[in-house]
Amino acid sequence: MYPYRLTLNLRSMKSLKVLLLGACVALCACSSPTSTVQTNDKGTQWQWENGTIVVETPQRPADRKSVIGLALPKMEVVRVGFVGLGMRGPGAVERFTHIPGTQIVALCDYEQGRAEACQKYLKQASLPKAAVYSGEKGYEELCKRDDIDLVYIATDWLHHFPVAMCAMENGKNVAIEVPSAMNLKECWDLINMSEKTRKHCMILENCCYDWFEMNTLNMAQQGVFGEVIRAQGAYIHNLSPFWNHYWKNGEGDKLGWRLDYNMKHRGDVYATHGLGPVAQALDIHRGDRMQTLVAMDTKSVVGKALVEARTDSACNGFRNGDHTTTLIRTANGKVIEIQHNVMTPQPYNRLYQLTGSKGFANKYPVEGYALDADQLTASGVQPKVDDLNSHGFLPEAEMEALVAKYQHPILKKYGEMAKEVGGHGGMDFIMDSRLVYCLQNGLPLDMDVYDLAEWCCLAELGELSMDNNCAPVAFPDFTRGEWNVVKGYKHAYAAPEEEAAVMEKAKAFTAKLKEQGAKEWAQAEKK
Repeated sequence: MYPYRLTLNLRSMKSLKVLLLGACVALCACSSPTSTVQTNDKGTQWQWENGTIVVETPQRPADRKSVIGLALPKMEVVRVGFVGLGMRGPGAVERFTHIPGTQIVALCDYEQGRAEACQKYLKQASLPKAAVYSGEKGYEELCKRDDIDLVYIATDWLHHFPVAMCAMENGKNVAIEVPSAMNLKECWDLINMSEKTRKHCMILENCCYDWFEMNTLNMAQQGVFGEVIRAQGAYIHNLSPFWNHYWKNGEGDKLGWRLDYNMKHRGDVYATHGLGPVAQALDIHRGDRMQTLVAMDTKSVVGKALVEARTDSACNGFRNGDHTTTLIRTANGKVIEIQHNVMTPQPYNRLYQLTGSKGFANKYPVEGYALDADQLTASGVQPKVDDLNSHGFLPEAEMEALVAKYQHPILKKYGEMAKEVGGHGGMDFIMDSRLVYCLQNGLPLDMDVYDLAEWCCLAELGELSMDNNCAPVAFPDFTRGEWNVVKGYKHAYAAPEEEAAVMEKAKAFTAKLKEQGAKEWAQAEKK
């Protein structure tokens, strides 16, 4: 009898286990994410697919095609209108007075006085006065002019998109300060408008033009680090000295536009300084693409306190954490780490770092390169120290020799003048000069509208991840299937003789323009 009972008991236990397992599966099925399409507060539709959040990718209209490699006819003169003349705009106006073959046609700001104030840069350079536009819709009148080729946008973040759309709708090329788009809808709308109008839509990511980043990019492209498999970037910048200087919309605005935006939005809202140089080094949409991200943030301590101090009331809903970290995996198995922190007291840090199979580059907080002796020799630099290895950064002499050998051609062309003109140490001037160079020579720009979308989308994608327990989120393919058509990121250059001819015409135009401007300012002073 006992063996029979034991068999029965064992069978009963097995049945119970099956029932329990079935119940667990059913429970998990009920509690796991479903494939139901959901819509967030920005209008983005998304759904779960195998545990990953997937956002909708709109189809490209049938009458349009990609603008990868877009090149327009040469512009002998680049005629520019500036919109947004608060913190970043005036510096851009001043820099353009140093670039031959440009004409500053119009200046626009919400406040007329700020636009008028920028006339002083034209006077200093003996250039003619520009037309002035102001008010909430002043930019619309500027964009309607038929004597402007490029609209340069340096407004607050929320106005980047409407000004850019208006400019392209009116047949203008646009260059937009960062972040150029604040959500996925704006990314797609800018892409669609650029593809429709066949006009350039460039993100003004100046950190791509810093010295270390450019030289390191050249090294990476020449194989100095072997295959780059991991990269880091960041924007860690304590903004406590600046919060009071961001534009406020009347006396009732206690926060200013930037603090207000951080209070209302979660995610890496300023990712491009860290991501831009990294994306170029990893050939993003030029042979690889960002595929999946996971984001997480700390709670808000400093941000919450800033709001409470300025409003004298409790802040219970500061959305953005003080420190945000985003991890990204690419289609080719590379990993990118991006960080954002504008709240806590830390030294400035963009955390630029490349890890390769044969070498390493690091900019913050210690600048240096690490290569073994064999790789250093293979790169054309003869080691001068015994037992050179990759356990530490290269000694100063070897590092200087490496940098000298791989100095980027763009730095050779603009570097010295950039240091004189300035703008974040000169990288702003290099950025503007390259933009004008490409337009004057009829070349593709260094950064296209797909770069813009890829670098700016981290904010909303990161928010989706964090609002869903740090779930993985799939990147949309902003190129819509063409991310692997171009092999490797490259800067475009004109043939030397063509480049020289273009520059000669540019200098001749500027010389005549300065003669005209000097006469006009002299006449104005007599009145």
